This record gives sequence, structure tokens and C-alpha cells, in this order.
Amino acid sequence: MTDNEIRSIVEKQRRFFESGETYDISFRIRSLKKLRRYINEHIDELNDALKADLGKSHFEGYMCETGLALSEISYMISHTARFASDKHVLTALVQFASDSVIKTVPYGNVLIMSPWNYPFLLTVSPLADAIAAGNTCIVKPSAYSPNTSEAIKKMIEAVFRPEHVSCITGGREENKNLLNNKFDYIFFTGSKNVGREVLKASADRLTPVTLELGGKRPCIVDKDANIRLAARRIVFGKYLNCGQTCVAPDYVYVEESIKDEFIKAVKKEISRQYTDSAVSNPDYGKIINEKHFERLLRLIDRDKLVYGGYSDAKRLKIEPTVLDNVTWDDPVMQEEIFGPIMPILTFNSLKSLIAFINTKPEPLAAFYFGRNRRAAKYFTERLICGGGCINDTVVHLATNNMGFGGVGESGMGAYHGKVGFDTFSHKKSILDKKQWIDLPMRYQPYKKFYGFLLRNFLK
Repeated sequence: MTDNEIRSIVEKQRRFFESGETYDISFRIRSLKKLRRYINEHIDELNDALKADLGKSHFEGYMCETGLALSEISYMISHTARFASDKHVLTALVQFASDSVIKTVPYGNVLIMSPWNYPFLLTVSPLADAIAAGNTCIVKPSAYSPNTSEAIKKMIEAVFRPEHVSCITGGREENKNLLNNKFDYIFFTGSKNVGREVLKASADRLTPVTLELGGKRPCIVDKDANIRLAARRIVFGKYLNCGQTCVAPDYVYVEESIKDEFIKAVKKEISRQYTDSAVSNPDYGKIINEKHFERLLRLIDRDKLVYGGYSDAKRLKIEPTVLDNVTWDDPVMQEEIFGPIMPILTFNSLKSLIAFINTKPEPLAAFYFGRNRRAAKYFTERLICGGGCINDTVVHLATNNMGFGGVGESGMGAYHGKVGFDTFSHKKSILDKKQWIDLPMRYQPYKKFYGFLLRNFLK
């Protein structure tokens, strides 16, 4: 789509926002209900698109994408009226007599740019938050997941008027043209490299932005962990969506004395969850494209391979793979893996390990397995990350009651539930001064009132 065509859509949405229709709470809720109805009526079609792009089974597609999106929409339908209501706060005595109120208002025209790894969820979830907050929206799904992008475009065109919500598909040229336009808020999920370009473009126009990025996410297994359960939950989180998950454990640090037992448990869990031939398992997904497939194969050091490593180029599948005796000099530790490769390293001191991890770019998520509550508390307080879990992986984002977002190089801002509503809203502070009294002391001449203050208050 050309720059002029995109500019025309932006201008139509701006005029529609200025009409005031999206300020109406009932309009927002009706829009969300129409979106929910469409998803429920076309759930198989949407899950088919996810299967075509990423090899996700219908169950995984619902569990990790369409179902979570429906949950966010339903949450917003139930809470939008309360979230949007005025919040009255105490007024300082010096402002007697007046009322102080915080008005929650939409930003205006929002751009949502989503990635290919969870293409439906990471488009529709922030879209639901933005609609609930009263904005108009342009969504730009990834070109790497074309089937889901087309399904999203079809859905949006069926549910919304284009001046309210529009979907623009395409690749880098469309991204560039979109960022050439002025938006009131930009929400981006994707890689650090593209995130930097989005931030540069937003800085030129002083546009507020949320960035949901990634990074290398640590998972720590302490000596007192329940090894069988830790292996089971780490295997689930690591190989879900073939490791193409922005909060999946990127690498695993295991306390040295339990490493062999942990690796044995991991092998058993991979076989149990994915069978001994994962590439033939219809419920095990695939790598998004040949470029990423080849990149991942280059990260597998055959000398350090202790499980897996088999791949099928025709089906773009790499079986769950485990590498042992990994160091930070290995290629697999030089970049975010974003695939089904689990590097295992060892540690002896938790405090020293956390201090070391904190010297690396801040991860979007981190995970700790162990029974010692003091150690878990130290981990949650001292390891710098966007969020995470104790004795589990990835599931901390599957709730409407906690915000999800990064810190430092893993992003800025957050969303989900009320946090998401607030992300797409401006909090406008208004003081309503009464007219029946007007205290004279703020007006000049100040001399007589300053003496009064010195005698009575400034002691």
C-alpha cells in the first residue's frame, strides 16, 4: 500500500475520532462484542490459518492465541465502563474550594504493529485494549505469517468500519509508509532491531510508544528444585510453538550437582510430551520460514548435542534439541535463539549468577525453580527482567490481572487487562474550582499575607 493510500486512511480515522463517537462507552462495548462474536463464529478458520503459518494444532492455537484473545476481549467488555469512569481524588487544602478529578480519555489514532510468532494473539489483544480505551486503530500484522494476516484482515473488514479500525498487510515498504505518518500512540511487538526503528520514527514526532521486544531469557534450576516437575514445565515452555515464543526460556542454568539428573529428566519429558519422533508429531509446530530454519541449524553444535538435532527441511521442522557444556563463547549464546534449542550451563552460587546475568541485556522474562523461598525472593527482587515465574515458565502472561511488558532492552510499557486499558489512555487531571469563594492571598500585593504566613505557618 502506498504512502498516499495509508495517509488517506489515517486522515479518515482522525476525522472519525474527532466526531466523538468512540468516546461513547456503549459504542466501544458494542464493537468488542462484534469482534468476539466473529472470532467465536470463525474459530476453526482462524486456527486453520495459524496451522498453515506455524503448524499449530487447533488446541494449541486456541490455548495460546484465539482463546487468550477472547479472554482479553471479554475482560474489556466487562470492565470498560468502570475503567473509563472519572476518578475523584482529594484536593489540597490550598485549593479550597474545588474538586479534583482524573479523566481517562483515549489518545486518538493508534498504530499496532504485531509479529509473526503469535500473529493473532499479539494483534487482537492490544487491539481489544485500544478499542476499549476509545481509540481508532490501524493494525499491521507480519508479512511472515501471511495466512493469519489475511484472516485478520478479513475479520477486521467484516467487523469494523475502516474509519474505526483498518488492517494493512504487506512488508517493509508498508511498515516504512506507516511510520511516515503521525499517530497518537504506537504499539509494537517484535525484534529489537525493528523496535529501534519504530522508536526513532516515534521520537521524530514525539509520539508515545510501547515496545514489546525479547532477548535471551534465563531459566535457573537450583539444587533443591523438584527436578521432574521442573523438567516437565521447562520442556513445555521451551518447545511451545517450536521455541518461537518471546517469553520462552532461552537458556537454562542448572546447579552443578544436579545437572546430570536434570538432563535425564528433560530427555524423558521431551519423549513423553512430543514422542520419540517430534518432527512426525502433527501437534508439534514448525519454524516460520526457511531463513529462520537455516539460522537455527547453524546454532546447533554437534559436539555438544545430547538430545535431538534432527531436522526436516521440507517441513521446516527441528526436533526438540538439548546442548550440554555450553559457554557464552558458543554461537547459540550470541543471539536470541527463538527456536527449539535448549543450551544448558551450570552454576554454583545463585547470587553470583544473578549478578552475572544482570551484566547482560535485560530479558523480557526470567524463571526460577527451587524450594527455598528466600532464594526465590532474592531472584524476584534482584534479577532485572520484565517479569517471570517461580517454579513455572511462560504462563505469567496468561492473565488479565497483571500487566505484561519488558524493561531496558526488552522493551518499555506494558499491557493486558487494566494495564492495557491504561496504556492506550491518557489520564487528564482536571481541577474544578468553585466560584462561591475566592481566597485573596494568592493575588498581589503579597506583603501583608507573607507576614501572616511567617507568623503562623513558617516556623
